[in-house]
Amino acid sequence: MTAILIIAEHNDEQLNSATARCVSCAASLPGASITVAVFASNPAIAQQAAAIKGVSEVLSITDAANGHALAATLAPQVVALAGPYELLLAAATTFGKDLMPRVAALLDAPQVSDICALLAPRRFRRPIYAGNIIATVDAGSEAKVVGTVRAASYPVAEGGGNAPVRQTAKPDVALPTHTRFIGLSAPKTDRPDLQSAARVVSGGRGFGSQDNFKLLYQLADRLGAAVGASRAAVDAGFAPNDMQVGQTGKIVAPELYVAIGISGAIQHLTGIKDARTIVAINKDPEAPIFEVADFGLVGDLFKLIPEIEAALGG
Repeated sequence: MTAILIIAEHNDEQLNSATARCVSCAASLPGASITVAVFASNPAIAQQAAAIKGVSEVLSITDAANGHALAATLAPQVVALAGPYELLLAAATTFGKDLMPRVAALLDAPQVSDICALLAPRRFRRPIYAGNIIATVDAGSEAKVVGTVRAASYPVAEGGGNAPVRQTAKPDVALPTHTRFIGLSAPKTDRPDLQSAARVVSGGRGFGSQDNFKLLYQLADRLGAAVGASRAAVDAGFAPNDMQVGQTGKIVAPELYVAIGISGAIQHLTGIKDARTIVAINKDPEAPIFEVADFGLVGDLFKLIPEIEAALGG
């Protein structure tokens, strides 16, 4: 039996669905015993993790210091809990990419990033060269392996579980004082989270300006979709960095991905290849995005978006 520890991701109110995708990854290994560690100030998060089917146990480390996800604060606590576990996992989100390298360094353990298949406790598959090659990686014979899971490669594990929750005292480790939470500056929005949304609408440089991006937001609101952007649009200042989709941004796997005014550079396609249905709108019929799109519409986005909104009705 392989003992696996998953570090839960949350905003201290709601568990991120990427954690349930990590559980799907761990559960794909026969005989895995899956423990989820919840570092939070809100004990209710642990109950949400316990409801994920396939979880064997939840460790609830409730402390005010864990109310904000600071990698410098969490890493030594994770290491203190790592003893009985062979494999430590977190989602390959901004949170996981920040935390897990620190954990690996403190444990002096190998890290495997962007796991898309768990073949054995120490054997994995992961994409390289912008997803053009899937490499099989053997992590060697060290006692532990630290990994980040490509959430887009796994479904959200079902609910309905009832794993026991064990309240665990904050590990007796020295926490760094050079890093502390000052504040959070983020736009208020009712739109779904980009990396877990079932529908995503993304815009590219074809919009021409930040002001024109308002058309994208309006369409997304009509569809109940999250909003993304290509790197070209982000670099041009049309959208903030946290909206970037692609190899150097966020990897998404929605049921529906709508790319508007995006040419389809390989770096962008890497971030959307696991989407179930891809719709492309571009005025250039030779745009590479049409090679991967399930449905393509050639035309001026400034004319087509209003027509699509009109067709949606309401």
